[in-house]
Amino acid sequence: MEYRTLGRTGLRVSALGFGCGNVGGLLIRGAPADRERAVARALELGINYFDTAPLYGDGQSEQNLGQVLRALKAEVYVGTKVRLPAASLAEIPAAIARSLEASLRRLGMERVDLLQLHNPITVERRAGTVSARDVLDAAVPALGKLVEQGKTRFYGITALGDTTALREVIDAGVLDTAQVCYNLLEPSAGHEVPAGYPAQDFGRLLVRCRERRTGVIVIRVLAAGALSGADTRHPVAAPAVDPIASGPDYATDVRRARMLCALVEEGHAGSLVEASLRFALAADAVSTVLLGYSSLEQLEYAAACVAKGPLPARALARLPALWGRLAGA
Repeated sequence: MEYRTLGRTGLRVSALGFGCGNVGGLLIRGAPADRERAVARALELGINYFDTAPLYGDGQSEQNLGQVLRALKAEVYVGTKVRLPAASLAEIPAAIARSLEASLRRLGMERVDLLQLHNPITVERRAGTVSARDVLDAAVPALGKLVEQGKTRFYGITALGDTTALREVIDAGVLDTAQVCYNLLEPSAGHEVPAGYPAQDFGRLLVRCRERRTGVIVIRVLAAGALSGADTRHPVAAPAVDPIASGPDYATDVRRARMLCALVEEGHAGSLVEASLRFALAADAVSTVLLGYSSLEQLEYAAACVAKGPLPARALARLPALWGRLAGA
């Protein structure tokens, strides 16, 4: 397993992370024996970063992850999150502290390695979001206090929302990490995209993160499964998933993903899944790529893909033409 430095934190994290969320679903809906077997195998493969959140299974993911890690006596890095409901925005510091205390109880831990704001960030508050000023003026000082108290080692954001607001927050240079949506269907965090491209333009956020030594954790690397190129979903996986920053629906993302099959047909990768994982790892700003698993077999395959290393330059050179096709579709 390759290890990369997670920005200014100095943590050496595995290039492939273990996502414990709803999309893959193994740590929420998987059988207890399957959960433990998968985490044990992840440890054998060298995976040392596990990502969870209170929102995943209404706390079930945190609880199950904590139980498995204790059973295996595993020493790994754990990141969780805090999502602020609208009613708590008048008391952001207190709400963040309460959320982390509840997460620590479910995890059975005294401290996490990383606490991340889970709300999308927008210029002005909207339903379910926080503003850039909420983050910089209230959330960041509160997160810093939790670091001082020894409740978390580092803090960051989920970089979703308005690109302008995300730039403002990242450019402030106060974040340890950012979870960034970056995949073959939504490459704009790392690449220029053609006019009319059918996805949000994140304006090369990876460059901004690298310049400010903000560690990048890639999310939605398979576009919630659409970049498998298959319509069907694993029984343990979430039965329906809304796209993030890409197509209007999952079926559209699957159709567009199939337009990228030239990467496989031309021999650059053995599958779209492999191409997707190796594409994300080709960005030097990326520290780890999170993937949610539904089965042990998916974990094994992902690790085998990552072991092949980043996509080579000749494969990356094909992408602008393929993205041009998506823009014109």
